[in-house]
Amino acid sequence: MLPRTQLSSALKQALPRRSFASSARAFLPRTPATPLTTTPKPARRGVVSTPVVFDPQEPSHAAVREDITIPYPDEKDFHPGDLGHSMEGPDVDVGRHTRRTLASFSMHNKLGNLFARTFAESGSNAIAILDLDPEMAKTAATELVDWFEEHGEAQPGEIEAIGLGCNVANEDEVKNCFKQIVDKFGRVDVLVTAAGIVENFAATDYPADKFRKLMGVNVEGSFYCAREAAKDMMRREEKGSIVLIGSMSGAAVNIPQPQAPYNASKAAVRHMCSSLAVEWATKNIRVNCISPGYMATALTRVILDRDPELRDAWTNLTPMGRLGDPEDLKGAVIYLASEASAFTTGADLRVDGGYTLT
Repeated sequence: MLPRTQLSSALKQALPRRSFASSARAFLPRTPATPLTTTPKPARRGVVSTPVVFDPQEPSHAAVREDITIPYPDEKDFHPGDLGHSMEGPDVDVGRHTRRTLASFSMHNKLGNLFARTFAESGSNAIAILDLDPEMAKTAATELVDWFEEHGEAQPGEIEAIGLGCNVANEDEVKNCFKQIVDKFGRVDVLVTAAGIVENFAATDYPADKFRKLMGVNVEGSFYCAREAAKDMMRREEKGSIVLIGSMSGAAVNIPQPQAPYNASKAAVRHMCSSLAVEWATKNIRVNCISPGYMATALTRVILDRDPELRDAWTNLTPMGRLGDPEDLKGAVIYLASEASAFTTGADLRVDGGYTLT
């Protein structure tokens, strides 16, 4: 048996060098047992980042690094022309707006909410966009319609979109928004709940008001919206589809910076999906969840440009060897929203490049 100091040194050299910290849902899986050797091993997935952090009392376990934080960038720090989740602009090809598609994937005459351009691409012609900022919601709705009409992908008046200001954590605001949607379009066929926040605090320092805000948006907001959509579907005795946007962090603990409140909120969304799916199954209302992994959004691009080691670590820990692109979610949301998934309910579709499998 090697002395403790030699054992720790040997393990540090033998294990893949994979340690990082982030405010944006990063974790390390527990490291499997490794033969004692002083010969360095290559990184499992071909990328070497920073050394594993060891607890001196428990040398075989990774430790939490509370001294490292990744602050969110200001909007002014985003790269000029970086569209992130945006789908408009001269450099973006959103594909053909056409009804010539697999019939079960068609969203023609369906009401999409959020993921709006994806639904428009698949034929949806009545779309409501909710945002905390009413003007941003209205602008997004106007730009959506204008883009498809200006590019010849839709005839004038073919697509109708409205933007509504809504704090989804406020039950009364959600009720009012859904009343406006039903008054305008007559019904809700599909709901996608993509509103969510994450803030960068260690669990011991997490302010109570911030915790309530997090749960209000991520959990209460998802429930209020799902409930109001389901009530309209039940009122009409028609089938419908509800897609809750969770996170792979709802099924895994992020090390070395766990973000416990955020992870708990997304775990709640995931289980809410399962419970509502069972409760509403006899009403022909399907409820499913999409759990994205590390996505190369405008936000994460700025963070990772500032920290190449973190970028390497995220890539290294993803079996597919890359971050996800927002467009990787498009097929998933249309599948779950459309009749292509007519017998699928209560599912958690992880779009994470295999991250949570390791």
